[in-house]
Amino acid sequence: MQSILIIGAGAGGTAILQLLSKSDQLSTVAIVDIREDAPGLELAREAGIATEQDWRVVLTDEIDMVVDVTGEPAVFEELLQALPKRTVLIPGAIAYLIVQLLNEKDFYINKTQHAAYKQQIIFNSIEEGMIGIDPQGQIIFFNRSAARMTDVTVKEAIGKHINDIIINSALPRVFESGIAEINQELKLSNDKKIVTSRFPMIDGSGNRIGAFAVFKDISEVVNLAEEITNLKEIQMMLEAIIQSSDDAISVVDEKGRGILVNPAYTRITGLKPEEILGKPATIDISEGESMHLKVLQTKKPIRGVNMRLGPNKREVIVNVAPVVVNDSLKGSVGVIHDMTEMRSLTKELDQARTIIRKLESKYTFEDIIGDSEEMRISLEQAKLAAKTPVTVFLRGESGTGKELFAHAIHSASDRIYNKFIRVNCAAIAEHLLESELFGYEEGAFTGAKRGGKRGLFEEADQGSIFLDEIGEMSLNTQAKLLRIFQEGEIVRVGGTKPISINVRIIAATNVNMEKALSEGTFREDLYYRLNRMPIHIPPLRQRKEDIPPLVDRLLVKLNQEYGRNIHKVTSNALMLLIGHVWPGNVRELENVLSRAMIFMQSNETILDERHLPKTLFHSVHQESYVEKSFYEGTLAEQLEQTEKQILQQVLIDNQNNKMQAAKKLGISIRSLYYKLEKYNLA
Repeated sequence: MQSILIIGAGAGGTAILQLLSKSDQLSTVAIVDIREDAPGLELAREAGIATEQDWRVVLTDEIDMVVDVTGEPAVFEELLQALPKRTVLIPGAIAYLIVQLLNEKDFYINKTQHAAYKQQIIFNSIEEGMIGIDPQGQIIFFNRSAARMTDVTVKEAIGKHINDIIINSALPRVFESGIAEINQELKLSNDKKIVTSRFPMIDGSGNRIGAFAVFKDISEVVNLAEEITNLKEIQMMLEAIIQSSDDAISVVDEKGRGILVNPAYTRITGLKPEEILGKPATIDISEGESMHLKVLQTKKPIRGVNMRLGPNKREVIVNVAPVVVNDSLKGSVGVIHDMTEMRSLTKELDQARTIIRKLESKYTFEDIIGDSEEMRISLEQAKLAAKTPVTVFLRGESGTGKELFAHAIHSASDRIYNKFIRVNCAAIAEHLLESELFGYEEGAFTGAKRGGKRGLFEEADQGSIFLDEIGEMSLNTQAKLLRIFQEGEIVRVGGTKPISINVRIIAATNVNMEKALSEGTFREDLYYRLNRMPIHIPPLRQRKEDIPPLVDRLLVKLNQEYGRNIHKVTSNALMLLIGHVWPGNVRELENVLSRAMIFMQSNETILDERHLPKTLFHSVHQESYVEKSFYEGTLAEQLEQTEKQILQQVLIDNQNNKMQAAKKLGISIRSLYYKLEKYNLA
């Protein structure tokens, strides 16, 4: 370290003293001035530096340099004579020049530092990240936005290699190539996505001195773009759904003006979009009021409204619901179903059901309505029969539900997954019945199909066949039917080869079989084969307590068929229905209800006595009159009426036990069945 002696503590000496205090290599040992109040002396005392008024006192051989800032030539000459040879003497002018140069240096350093500080503030204030590296790839600049995006502090980044902060950074490559890279997408280690531009740093001489990157976080922008893309995809999907819907769709805004209709709307109503969009919601209505406006007023959905729309007054059913977004009503949307198409589809469905009914069973025991004692007995017998392969013989008047029982027996048996074939023996001509039941071979008769035809018994193999009205079958066909019971096989018309079959036979009739046996119109051996499991289905007049639930079930069925909404029958009307004798049984009851519903007004929902046919009033009146007075007519007619009433009463007294009733009357069981059949009491 060099030791310095300053002579002169005026302005120049003070400046030299301040300058030397900043140096680590120069040490001021003393400052001298003849004036005690010289400013440099006070400053030296504060710094702990020795002060004197005579330089001779402090001049020694250890002093390396003496600075004369007195400005006195005599002092300078005297110092030259007195200084040791190794000590350097610096005149005041030169010292002053050095001070000036050093002051200018400080000025420009401060100015440069201030400019750099302002640049640093600017760089740290901008949103984009900035990173600069030197030729060795070391980070020399790293602003706050870069720190925020990379999750690395400025202090941690400065001096690190760029690849320690951004893995596989391209900045070294840009420095080497000198070629800028603009708007490159990059994913950082913290999964943030950025777009960066990289530039080489070149000095005034054209030399590359580093590389610089400016980048922006686009994670939020990408997420927003993805959301917008998803929304657009959803919007396109919704529009595609609306446009492809077979149901007409109409949308209005909160003021009831049309804003959207789909092609199905144009097809059904005949109105084009330009006739609807921007127009009031009432523009398309030909009959009725606007459900859109009603929904906008009430803010509640409306469903199942019959209306007529468009110039062709197309009959439709309308469902309209409000469109609410963030608890704010934005409009309403209506879905329009074309009744014409629905009726056409319903007709096709009915036709399909008719075909299916011919091949498969339709009903189960749950479909049979009846809680009367007579009906319970019949149901228990039928359920027992369903569990065994025995032939079932259903007896009962027309309209009592024999076919319903046949379906239910098949559905409850182990043959449920095989075919159920229904044959009305009375509806097929005698000359055709045999070929329909047993089939025929090619050439069996004129008009026979090439290759022959399978009969209904073959079609029903492994399943069940229901022979309705079997009492109308001819004796010749009965003989062939007997072969099935005895041998389990058939022979086609015109054929000789027997065909084995496994069929469950359910037969039914409403005729007096005992009378047919006595008259020889039905084979006795076939009758006993059929009669192994007879089930008697009681007529409706014997189970009138079942009429209310039957009425309820029939209303549901007829409402579906006629598109009505009848949900109740008044007590007066129900009393009339219960009081009727019902010679046509349940079929007649359905017919009466059907006629009543047809003639009811479209807005009526309750069926009362005024809707029922007058014949019901007459029959109830007649029944009351018979109980109180004599019958009218010839003696034979009156005797028959009396006999009928006696039979009814005896059956009631003996709880429908026909064997006990026959004993009570003193007649045979066959005679009793004959009389019951005669008076439709079987």
